[in-house]
Amino acid sequence: MATVCAKILKHHLKADGTYNVKIRVTHKNEKRYIDTEHYVTEKQLTKKMILKDPIVEQMLNVKLIKYRVLIGELGPKLDFFTAGQLRDYLAESLKEINFIEFCDEYIRELKSDRREGSASNHTTVRNSLIDFFNREKVAISEITAIMLKNYERYLKAPRKMKRINQLNKVVTIEKSGLSDSGLYCHMRDLRTLFNVARGRYNDEDLGIVRIPHYPFKKYKIGSPPQTEKRNLTVDQVKQLRDCETLPGSRAELAKELFMLSFYMCGMNATDLYSCTKENLKNGRLNYNRAKTKTKRKDKAFISIKIIDEAQPLINKYLGKLPHRYSNRDGLTTALVKGLKDLCKKMDIPIVTHYWARHTFASIARNECRCSIDDIGMALNHIDQTNRITDIYIAKDWSIIDDVQEKVTGVLS
Repeated sequence: MATVCAKILKHHLKADGTYNVKIRVTHKNEKRYIDTEHYVTEKQLTKKMILKDPIVEQMLNVKLIKYRVLIGELGPKLDFFTAGQLRDYLAESLKEINFIEFCDEYIRELKSDRREGSASNHTTVRNSLIDFFNREKVAISEITAIMLKNYERYLKAPRKMKRINQLNKVVTIEKSGLSDSGLYCHMRDLRTLFNVARGRYNDEDLGIVRIPHYPFKKYKIGSPPQTEKRNLTVDQVKQLRDCETLPGSRAELAKELFMLSFYMCGMNATDLYSCTKENLKNGRLNYNRAKTKTKRKDKAFISIKIIDEAQPLINKYLGKLPHRYSNRDGLTTALVKGLKDLCKKMDIPIVTHYWARHTFASIARNECRCSIDDIGMALNHIDQTNRITDIYIAKDWSIIDDVQEKVTGVLS
């Protein structure tokens, strides 16, 4: 049976004349120690180094009782713990989990796995929670169903946020409330973070449940709202392509990368940022789509033909965007602002770079009458209904070439 007790180690005398009171954990004839926040002097100890201060003793007894309850709750599972594992379990069980600290750790892991898009989305949630609570320490126990309701109202309302810009200066940003679609994505990402935290800190097999509550059982995110159609007409694409812009301006960057995405079957800005000359082979651009490469066995590989219209833009931007922008977020911001300026000049609704992908798909289907399957292949989607069949079929990139030729041909 495991036991716990308070212990002062004589050889652990500190330079200031104090001893740290430790909790000794004894299990399977081995001893391990947990540091406490209590420090005592020799006046508070007997000659045999036993604590005699009633106030400190009372506070320690509260903690010891909690530890004994935790040990008792383990039951037969206690046999699977070593003394060191039991010590770690007890020490961590009484600590409140800082959800922001967990978010930081998980975001670092995403970045190390080169999942920059997911890292960026979760960073947005992390920063928003700090804004909502107005502090950088948020206990995971504070993430409740009632809090989520209040948080939802906060996100839907206009608000001001303080952020550090590229010059390392604090700036105030005004932001409008989230749309239904934006709110769904934001709360979905928060739920993902919460689920990852539960998976990391809970071990139901050993009876370790540091996060017992689940607010998303009561607070329902619901289904994603219907996505608005985000596509330009053929005439609007031509107008954007031919719009005059100042050399080196954000408007020029936005126009040319929008058209490059359109020419390359709706290629994402993230992938345009990441690709280098090493991705070029035999007149094709070969790459793994960043958004889904970690979720697919084929690592979302695709091969796109570099058509004549795309070649000069490939030469101009491939491998050079990281020299102009330190990260993908910087490029995204430039594209947003550049397209905003461009659309105002053209007197058309404001679009984003992602519209190039939707526009490519819409023209392929509605103007060129390409099949849904072929368009899905050009967009590097997986057809869930034919997932097993796809395993047996070798990729024929000429199918994508045909879709690409038909779509870009409408601009002639």
